[in-house]
Amino acid sequence: MNKILIIEDEVAIAELEKDYLELSGFEVAMENTGDGGEERALTEEFDLIILDLMLPNVDGFEICKKIRANKNIPVIMVSAKKDDIDKIRGLGLGADDYITKPFSPSELVARVKAHLARYERLIGSGVKGNEVIEIRGIRIDKTARRVYINEVEKTFTTKEFDLLTFLAENPNRVYTKEELFQEIWDMESVGDIATVTVHIKKIREKIEFNTSKPQYIETIWGVGYRFKV
Repeated sequence: MNKILIIEDEVAIAELEKDYLELSGFEVAMENTGDGGEERALTEEFDLIILDLMLPNVDGFEICKKIRANKNIPVIMVSAKKDDIDKIRGLGLGADDYITKPFSPSELVARVKAHLARYERLIGSGVKGNEVIEIRGIRIDKTARRVYINEVEKTFTTKEFDLLTFLAENPNRVYTKEELFQEIWDMESVGDIATVTVHIKKIREKIEFNTSKPQYIETIWGVGYRFKV
């Protein structure tokens, strides 16, 4: 059963949408505030999100931007605003559709079904989403080789990226400098392992709030390094 999230501050409208969608066989969750909806959209698994534009605390544009940065699921934006500029902005941020209020619930259901069918065809055709690692504010897009710290992209060299990714994929395990050197530089560990220390320092400068008290890459004195989750 497909699971849908409705983020809508007008409770009567949200409940009407929910009723029609449930009658069509969908599982539906509702949130009436922007911040609550944003949190659920980013932390829970949904197949499609219906997103109102005007919301308390966080508006729909900002939520859409964050959803699209993290997930590829369909997003249908809903608004009482009829201006083309809002529609263009919403679609430009990654919304798959834009419906102007008032609209019939049956039209919404039809659009939901159409977007879910299209999305499932894409998934079934072998089009895969990027492989992403997410840990406490760090998002590593392995496919695109890009790193985001609290949604801000940071630039990493090839070896910095490889080293960070390796540690993040193997959390809570302690690696010696020799092991990391051999793993990342693909050489026997007779080389200059000081390069590991240099790269760890550079990575910390990009991901840690306080490099003197690292929250991600810990130094295990006398042994090596560990990525803490």
